[in-house]
Amino acid sequence: MVLRIRPWLVPVNVLGAGLAIAACMGSIGDGGGSLGNGVGGGGASGGSSGIGSGSAMTEAACAMLKVPSPGATPLRRLTQPEYDSTIRDLLGDGSNPATAFPPDQRQGDFSNTAVALTVSPLLAQGYESAAEQLATTAIGHLSTLASCNTATTGEDACATQFVQTFGKRAFRRPLTTDEQSGLMALYESNRSGADYNNGIQSVIEAILQSAPFLYRHEFGAAALAQGSVLPLTSYEMASRLSYFLWGSMPDDTLFAAADADQLRTAQQVSAQATRILADPKAHPAITQFFSEWLGVDEIANSPKDPTAYAMYTPQVRDAMQAETVAFADWVMWQSDGKLDTLLTAPVSFVNQMLAPIYGLTGITGDTLQQVSLDPTQRAGIVTQAALMTVLGKADRSSPVLRGKFVREKFFCQAVAPPPQNIVITPPPVMPGVSTREMFTMHSTVEPCKSCHTLMDPIGFGFENYNGIGQWRTTDQGQTVNASGTVSGTDVDGTFDGAVDLAHKLAASPDVRDCVATEWFRYAMGRGESTADDCALQSLKTSFAGTQADIRQLLVAVTQTDTFRYRLAVTP
Repeated sequence: MVLRIRPWLVPVNVLGAGLAIAACMGSIGDGGGSLGNGVGGGGASGGSSGIGSGSAMTEAACAMLKVPSPGATPLRRLTQPEYDSTIRDLLGDGSNPATAFPPDQRQGDFSNTAVALTVSPLLAQGYESAAEQLATTAIGHLSTLASCNTATTGEDACATQFVQTFGKRAFRRPLTTDEQSGLMALYESNRSGADYNNGIQSVIEAILQSAPFLYRHEFGAAALAQGSVLPLTSYEMASRLSYFLWGSMPDDTLFAAADADQLRTAQQVSAQATRILADPKAHPAITQFFSEWLGVDEIANSPKDPTAYAMYTPQVRDAMQAETVAFADWVMWQSDGKLDTLLTAPVSFVNQMLAPIYGLTGITGDTLQQVSLDPTQRAGIVTQAALMTVLGKADRSSPVLRGKFVREKFFCQAVAPPPQNIVITPPPVMPGVSTREMFTMHSTVEPCKSCHTLMDPIGFGFENYNGIGQWRTTDQGQTVNASGTVSGTDVDGTFDGAVDLAHKLAASPDVRDCVATEWFRYAMGRGESTADDCALQSLKTSFAGTQADIRQLLVAVTQTDTFRYRLAVTP
């Protein structure tokens, strides 16, 4: 019988860092608010989720800074995908136990926003159950996790070795003396009256429920402090790199670099980031960004009226989501990785279920196939079926959602929500009245006018696409008018249809800067603040200098002060 370890009862010397999971549910940050500077924290404003602001400091002013200028470093819990990937790489277990956990709460564009990743009692129970099952499974193939021979080396010596080696991989750093002593005491108490495996199983259970495993603790290298600014330790940098670009724990090469303290300089970090990106393990983590940024991972929450859209089946819906992932993967790893390609390439990936949405024939099988699309009708991600579906209503298109999306996701301009005293009831579909005609009222009547003039004139440009992204030239018997207008940006003016808009977006420095900002938010798990001005300035300059190469942008993120440093923790 293995002693079951409840996370809120595990002794501090087992958990290390003085943090039990229950404590992590409270305010643990670096002086920037609950769990650090999350969305809306640290005085940030604006941006696609009410987060962030444009860089205020010039390059010259940033160059004069005598010490690095990182923003806040919130304590970050492993997300569900990160948990499953870490379990896979740590234990060789691909059972994906996190799928049984309550879903991660999203605040802002991404599911890895630190401030939203708290631990509820239900999630703590999920961790406990998963740890028990994972430890039971792991002990059945212990030889793959530990090479020590108990017959020749001795059980206690092998247990010590296991605690040190497995604990280091699980905590992503060497254990402290107190952590090692606590885990050995746990082993001994469960070994007594039972057997060696029972003791080791209890250690695995405890580690999988411990704060150093479930959270990414980053305290910085105090001995190298520059005033209140500390570089991350090499072990912390190894984890920051691997979770940013792989969504999982460091590999042996990163651990070796950390052991040698060779993740200290910008060049060392850049070399590892480039290596990590070249590994196929980077593909799922990187395409997750695109799914969440575009919101297509929420397509299951976009039901459609079967009367209006009989073609929209669960199989078509799933193919739509897979299409966007496949296209982003193609842009990043098979094409040139450029933002222009992402926004404008008339290329996509369809199977026999999805092909009719695009008016394609001759496509067979369930496997997605690369196809060329009509460049007068389609341009990159901007006109993909999944995006148009998510940004459509159950029985019609939605100029409002589509225009709002362009403002927020491509220009990082927040659109204020409607007044709380306004009851929004979309008018019913009326035969003979186009969607554009129905929604024109928003641009002429207050209190709708002030906000809808920012969204609708852009959204009207997508009217060639119905609520599931099919191309159309008529709507309710009326000829579609897909002309639109962009205002308040660096590419203001009229455009004719979404393809024309996509090319305007691809030529916009503001869009390029917004994409860089979105990657910064994703990497740091929070919105930007004024303390990040110089980091963002360098990131945007670098992105522009590579003709908006997204792959090089990801490496550039790892070179920023915010990625490589943190402010000192104040007890």
